Amino acid sequence: MKIRSIIVDDNEFMAEVLSDLILENHPEIEVMGIAHSGKEGIQKINQLKPNLVFLDIEMPDMSGFLMLSQLGAINFQTIFTTAHSHYAIKAIRFNALDYLVKPIDEKELSESIKRLKNEFEIFKNKNKVQNALLNLKEENVENQKLFLQTQKGTLRITLKNIVRIEGDRNYSIIYLKNNTKKLSSKTLGYFEEILSDKGFFRCHRSHLINKTHVDSINNQGCFLLNNKESIPVSRRKMNDARTWFYE
Repeated sequence: MKIRSIIVDDNEFMAEVLSDLILENHPEIEVMGIAHSGKEGIQKINQLKPNLVFLDIEMPDMSGFLMLSQLGAINFQTIFTTAHSHYAIKAIRFNALDYLVKPIDEKELSESIKRLKNEFEIFKNKNKVQNALLNLKEENVENQKLFLQTQKGTLRITLKNIVRIEGDRNYSIIYLKNNTKKLSSKTLGYFEEILSDKGFFRCHRSHLINKTHVDSINNQGCFLLNNKESIPVSRRKMNDARTWFYE
């Protein structure tokens, strides 16, 4: 049984390239239609009822996220596509969503399709998209949830419960408000990228802190947290640290 799919992308050339890649390399997938705007995407999804949607996250009339929010129930899997947009990729990574960067590489396309054909991934993909939409509706940033892929599944952490994140080479330790911690294979640089506009500041090469849990900054060059921990601030970041804390 073929997987019914549609492509939603305002760039006609990119949409045709993706359609050709699918036709040439994935006979198990049928491209039922191509939409070139969010509005047209909604119409085709309601009309064709696909199993899979390749969705451009940034379109002139509306974002891919906004388009999904207008659909109600999401009864299909989603693979997001994006150009090299820093903002879009941050949003996708924050919600642990599957995505492809344009121009789309056939190998990466095959890997995404392989993941989504897994029965467990089918449920997880739809669930992650719903969670992303809930995050976007949450106006209070500290109540948004960070999603991380782990060997045991998807880890979901509310931002206000993260006290700080400590980097150690190629992995990070997430320290939580309840005095527990979680290990992630993501680097501290990864967390800095997706959390820097959500109240977090990298004050040292090994430390990323959450402003929610900072009491003060002292003359010795340390942030004092409300759990009584003292986190060092590197000399070159002292001015930025004071500006961040007092703004």
